[in-house]
Amino acid sequence: MGVLTDLLVHAEPLIGELNQLSTPVLVAVVTVSFIVLSIVFNVLGQLLFKDKNKPPVVFHFIPWLGSTVVYGMDPYAFFFNNQEKYGDVFTFIMLGKRMTVCLGPQGNDFVFNGKLAEVSAEEAYTHLTTPVFGEGVVYDCPNHRLMEQKKFMKFGLTTETFKSYVPLIVEQVEDFIKKCKHFKGDNGTVPLTDIVPEITIFTASRTLQGKEVRDALDGSFAGLFHDLDMGFNPMNFLFPWFPFPGNRRRDAAQRKMAAFYTSVITKRRQAKEGAVDKSDMVWNLMDRSYKDGTPISDREVAHMMIALLMAGQHTSMATTTWLLLHLASKPELIKALYEEQQAICGKELRPLAYEDQSKQVLLNNVIREVLRLHPPIHSIIRKVKSPMKVRDSNYVIPDTHFVLAAPGASALDAKYFKNPNEFDPYRWENETSEESAEQHDFGFGMVNKGTASPYLPFGAGRHRCIGEQFANVQLGAIISTFVRNFEFKLPGDGKTVPPPDYTSMITLPTAPSTVIWKKRNP
Repeated sequence: MGVLTDLLVHAEPLIGELNQLSTPVLVAVVTVSFIVLSIVFNVLGQLLFKDKNKPPVVFHFIPWLGSTVVYGMDPYAFFFNNQEKYGDVFTFIMLGKRMTVCLGPQGNDFVFNGKLAEVSAEEAYTHLTTPVFGEGVVYDCPNHRLMEQKKFMKFGLTTETFKSYVPLIVEQVEDFIKKCKHFKGDNGTVPLTDIVPEITIFTASRTLQGKEVRDALDGSFAGLFHDLDMGFNPMNFLFPWFPFPGNRRRDAAQRKMAAFYTSVITKRRQAKEGAVDKSDMVWNLMDRSYKDGTPISDREVAHMMIALLMAGQHTSMATTTWLLLHLASKPELIKALYEEQQAICGKELRPLAYEDQSKQVLLNNVIREVLRLHPPIHSIIRKVKSPMKVRDSNYVIPDTHFVLAAPGASALDAKYFKNPNEFDPYRWENETSEESAEQHDFGFGMVNKGTASPYLPFGAGRHRCIGEQFANVQLGAIISTFVRNFEFKLPGDGKTVPPPDYTSMITLPTAPSTVIWKKRNP
């Protein structure tokens, strides 16, 4: 008591001075003091209380905020810098959440092959995706139901449908080129970040969802899509239901788009047999039933169509833009791709067919190389449900953490790829296809089981992207059409590809990403 009394006696002058301050000044002093003390205790806690049984925590000054800003500015630089300090497994604080990063092929395997009892993609993403896609689908349903939904969609992605898709994609791209203001005349410049989103959504909607959906994108539907797209905002990881103006527009757009798809389904059910083309995904899903006999509802189909369009649009948009930029940095590759098409389709270049794409070895290697350099998603997250032991270490990841895989980091690591930052599609010439690896059925058909790989642009395990084959068909047809129609190059020195922009959740090049084009046959 004597010590406490002495402290209070010495503190009396300070307390007296604080009482004389105005309320705003006093609030400011208390706030600053609280922040300073929080930082001091946070730093002391990191320096003095380290748990050797948990992954090391990236040093940070401000609690709750942690490493959020540094990570958000350049995720790969953040990963590599901390990998040097802490190894392949470490934890950082992001807006109050503990994110345990697992790098390298073993880290990919650890996260992607985590058991359902250990990790959950649903708990990591549902607060972000459900307001956009709608209820009852994707991450707003039990995992076994999601696996069935993926299986239904995969049933609709057959070789026969892909054969019908290629001419539709080519038609959409050529029609866009004719109408686009940026392609008037025999030569000019075009901002890729303006045109590629339209091209990818037009081609995806026409093939996967039918003519009436594609035609709607020329009207008010495009505005709804934009409002819904804005729902994929990093802030919504924390505040998905907060009534921000953008979230109110997102919710209104979701309801209107769901109503639009429901009306499409209703009209199709009323259509006469044989009067319409049934090759798209809407028809594929309309009469499906789950294993327990429950028919898939029209509402679920509508929400799955929103998910299909939104999810595929972002990744295809990013990859198409990077493809065109890297090709523009190497005009000799464009020439080689044009000659490859002539060797397959003849000097006069007959119409492109699905069967031609497997023969376009260089084009396929270009796509693989761009996906290595620029996987659309830099961080793939799971919520830990039960403690996870990290193999070959003493670390146990608690169930209060999230685990994060970054396959793009290993794809940029010199341990696995020579000159990893160099765009070199010829590096893939002697590589074997991963499809020769062990296959496993997670509930939606056989997929490659291998997750301990440095190259996983479409993910792995039970959440591997089911649209991988469609993406390759779409990308191949779009790029082939551009190569047939144009020679193109980058402005300036002609070699500098724009840097990545990490401000969005998908890794896009910095806008406007302009290229200079010249028509082959003006």
